[in-house]
Amino acid sequence: MIIDFPLQGISGGKEAQPLIIAKTPAEEQRLKLERLMRNPDKPAPIPDRPKEWNPRAPPEFVRDVMGSSAGAGSGEFHVYRHLRRREYQRQDFLDKIADKQDEDQDYLDKVEQNKLAADDRTAKRRKKRDKIKQKKEMAKKAKLESQNKKEGDADNSSDSSSDDEKGEREADDDAETPSFIMGRK
Repeated sequence: MIIDFPLQGISGGKEAQPLIIAKTPAEEQRLKLERLMRNPDKPAPIPDRPKEWNPRAPPEFVRDVMGSSAGAGSGEFHVYRHLRRREYQRQDFLDKIADKQDEDQDYLDKVEQNKLAADDRTAKRRKKRDKIKQKKEMAKKAKLESQNKKEGDADNSSDSSSDDEKGEREADDDAETPSFIMGRK
């Protein structure tokens, strides 16, 4: 591929550029990019996507139906062959479209199944977490009730010793419960 840049004086005072011959496709791409980047304000040409090939629709009404009678001209065979080839292309195209639609539907079904399975796993894990949380809360309530019973029993026996024990229990509670649960930093 030969990349030719305009010489000085031809296009209004641009600097002279040497003639560069690209030897590899990568070098050709590099040269094109360099040429585009010389003037970044100029919009780059971006081609549109090529349209998908679509066969001609079959005719609504066929006027000259080919028969299998003897005596058909030698040129009729080529017309028949062309029509047959076109019809086979059209049928292949329709088969490919049907296959593509089936694959797309299969993919969407698979995505939906994966989503449902993920939701089921999430619900199961959420249920397990809630169960563990509920057990912890029940254990905490039971512990508080047992402490309240002990405090009630200790109040009856001696007030001075219960104050010391209460302080020790509160220190133990602080040590057992993590700070992030209590809201402390």
